[in-house]
Formats: sequence, C-alpha cells, structure tokens
Amino acid sequence: MPAKVVVIGSLNMDLVTRAPRLPRGGETLIGESFATVSGGKGANQAVAAARLGAQVSMVGCVGSDAYGNELREALLAEQIDCQAVSTVEGSSGVALIVVDDNSQNAIVIVAGANGALTPSLIGCFDAVLQAADVIICQLEVPDATVGHALKRARELGKVVILNPAPASRPLPADWYANIDYLIPNENEASALSGLPVDSQQSAQAAATRLIEMGAGKVIITLGAEGSLFADGKGYAHFSAPTVKAVDTTAAGDTFVGGFAAALAAGKSEAEAIRFGQIAAALSVTRAGAQPSIPTLSEVQAFKTP
Repeated sequence: MPAKVVVIGSLNMDLVTRAPRLPRGGETLIGESFATVSGGKGANQAVAAARLGAQVSMVGCVGSDAYGNELREALLAEQIDCQAVSTVEGSSGVALIVVDDNSQNAIVIVAGANGALTPSLIGCFDAVLQAADVIICQLEVPDATVGHALKRARELGKVVILNPAPASRPLPADWYANIDYLIPNENEASALSGLPVDSQQSAQAAATRLIEMGAGKVIITLGAEGSLFADGKGYAHFSAPTVKAVDTTAAGDTFVGGFAAALAAGKSEAEAIRFGQIAAALSVTRAGAQPSIPTLSEVQAFKTP
C-alpha cells in the first residue's frame, strides 16, 4: 500500500481572474478572464500528495452550498478519502485571486466553513490520524484547531509538517516542539522569525532563529531561487528547476504535498526536496490551483531544460 498522508486544513473555491497587472488601492481594472477552480491550501496539498503517489485522507469542512459539493467531488475524483470532510451549514470557503501578466498573484480569503473545523471535530476522526504516516497542517483554519492537530500528531508519533501559510505574525511558542518540518516561504519565514528574508544568507539566519524557537527542521521555499534546508547542524541550498512561469498559484502547496509524499514513501530529505521542487516547477507552467498540480509520472519524466 502507498504511504498514508493526512492533510488537516482548508477547502476553498478559488475565484480567479487574470489582469494585466495587480490593481492599486481604489483602482478598477478590466480583467481578461474568470474561472472558478477548486482550491484551499489544505485541499491543494492533499491533491498534490495524491497525484504524486501517496494514499491521502482529508480532514476539513465545506459549506452546504453548491461550492461544497464541488469541492468534495474534486477530492473524490483524486481518490482522496473524504470521510473526515464534514458539511456544515452556510457558505464554503472562498479565495479571490488576481493573477497578473508576470504570473504574480494577490489573494483575499474568506474562511466560511473552514472556521467550523474545531478541535472537537478533529477528535471525531482520530482513527484517520492514527492511520497516517505523515500529517500536514496549514493556517487557513482556526489557530486552536491547528495547535490541537499538531499536538495530537506528535502524541501519535507521526511525522508532522506545518506549512505556516498564510502567516503574518509569530506562531504560538508551544507549537514548535510538535513540528518536524516547518515549511514557510520567504515572507512567512520573515513574519515568524522577525528577520528580513531576501537572500540565501538572510534565509539561513531566519531558519536558525526558527530552529532556536523549537522547530525540528526548516525548509524555506525561495521561489525561483530554490529552497533552503536547515536542521540545526547546517544548511543546504537546493536550486530550482528552470521553467517559464504562467501562474504561481499553488506552487507552494504542490511543493509541500510532493515533499510529504516522497518523504512518506521513504525518500531521503534531499530526495524529497528535489522531488517537491520539480513538482512545483511543473505546476507554475500551468494556470489554476489544483488543475496545475502534476502527476507522479510527469515528475518522473521531467528533464531540466
């Protein structure tokens, strides 16, 4: 059987428009296209792990609206176990996304049903967590829920990954001891550490600070500049594959899901990072969140240009 990855987190319907550039405050732009795409950091990471070889279960909430049905069906189509995806009264989570001609994006999230994922609800599905090899969390559900999930995952002796996204402030201090792999991007690493992150050297300083705060190991994703790995003993920089970017939406989620799937399958940390980077590189060559995530065969066939 494939290794088991459990993702605890958000499911959002992404409302995506493309425009020549991101609007300034008070400005109205004429958009070029619009689409609704299944997303949410939790669901994206679940889809990535499933397409990249893992057996995956999702723990989260959707609303009683039409989006809720679509979000669930999108996961089921990927053979993801949805027994722990609960339907609650009201609207599903949504993300309003603008993508510009340089493939950069700006996102506004409305939590909706994601706010109903409580520690007690996670407790109803403890058997799902017990069956996991790797458990992944993010920050698009309530903080109390994330803290509970991290603690329970540590109690169960699972490999624990936290993708602290979106992060605008330091994490609760007692979370760090429960995290095996903390995977922020540059902005998130800066917000958590209080240090600027704009180079490999500054990323090393931020990673050192985060390990001092209690994280087991840190992987800072640096976009086109690759990734920095730190474990308290040293650092390793991994260069990113060179591709032509179309849309960076879900690239970080693809990396996290790919890294988790490879790690759960017994790959070394270095192999898992390179695997995640190839998956993320392929994802930015396509538009959308979940539609952009590659399959295992595509990653295995990838050749650096």
